[in-house]
Amino acid sequence: MFALPEFLHFIILIGSSLVLCSCQFVGPLLNIDYTMNESTGNYTYNPDGPLVMCSFLPMEYLNCSDPIDRRDISNTSEKGEQGFGCSKWGGERFEDVEKTKVICTALPGIECYGNRTFFRGGIPCIKYNGHYFVTTLMYSVLLGFLGMDRFCLGHTGTAVGKLITLGGCGIWWIIDIILLVTGMLKPADDSSWVPYF
Repeated sequence: MFALPEFLHFIILIGSSLVLCSCQFVGPLLNIDYTMNESTGNYTYNPDGPLVMCSFLPMEYLNCSDPIDRRDISNTSEKGEQGFGCSKWGGERFEDVEKTKVICTALPGIECYGNRTFFRGGIPCIKYNGHYFVTTLMYSVLLGFLGMDRFCLGHTGTAVGKLITLGGCGIWWIIDIILLVTGMLKPADDSSWVPYF
């Protein structure tokens, strides 16, 4: 059994933690559109101070929009006028991937200096739709003669042909494995392979 002083110490500890947990911070609510700069008060930017420029915040503290699709022929001139958007998605190498600007907003509760909504450049034009290379390769090796790999990638017409001919008597099956490994067989929606991080 507990001795009386230890039991009282335990009750005091539990009671004080309950009091601390039940307290709520009552302070000013931050508005998403709130701008902290010289026009809103006595704020002057000090580069040595703790307040960071909103445009310098890491991506973890930002909510950014998706890149705008500008693949239409009519919109390529619009990209040149506006200076952002993606006219080409994905790429085999890092140098092949097009970069664009997107509109980012600092998350609520993050204090930063300057406009909370701004353009962030250098965002890659890559979209993911759940296509994993290793999973597709396993489908191709194990069930490729039934066209399962092409069904999963969205190539439905050729997948039905592969299913009816049982992988072209095995020839189409082998060719698709080679095409998949060399990077010639990709998802039908031009999305990139999802990386395993």
